[in-house]
Amino acid sequence: MKVSDILRVKGSTLFTVRPEDPLSEAATTMSQHDIGSLVVMEHGELVGMLTFREVIQAVVRNDGAFGSQAVRSVMDDHPLTCTPDTEIDEVRRMMLNRHARYMPVLTNKTLAGVISFYDVAKAVVDGQDFENRMLKAYIRDWPVEEGQGERQALL
Repeated sequence: MKVSDILRVKGSTLFTVRPEDPLSEAATTMSQHDIGSLVVMEHGELVGMLTFREVIQAVVRNDGAFGSQAVRSVMDDHPLTCTPDTEIDEVRRMMLNRHARYMPVLTNKTLAGVISFYDVAKAVVDGQDFENRMLKAYIRDWPVEEGQGERQALL
């Protein structure tokens, strides 16, 4: 399974923010849309990622207030990225190694979407459920060999 499979199911709605935008506005956008991350874009290119983790850390450092902080001052300016062709197992390893919950998906330098650890986990569970159903159907329809039916009747 590849990242493109997740994006196909997830849809293409993206929320972005500019580096110079106030952190308070970014947090409001995240709250209004019930999302955990915003892609930080500048001149049409990905320059960072802002997640609830960075927002909370910034507010705590500022004694519980947003103040006049800009997104640029708290964003992750080297986020993990992947491509639509990246295998899900590789994405899981990357996200686990960096404790990343969100990953922008790029085609060359164009933003194709964002996947979350939840999206990856759901895709894996759905894939396993499908595989389990196929295996159970295969076992249920297992062909009986000649003579085996007679032995079972005698038992």
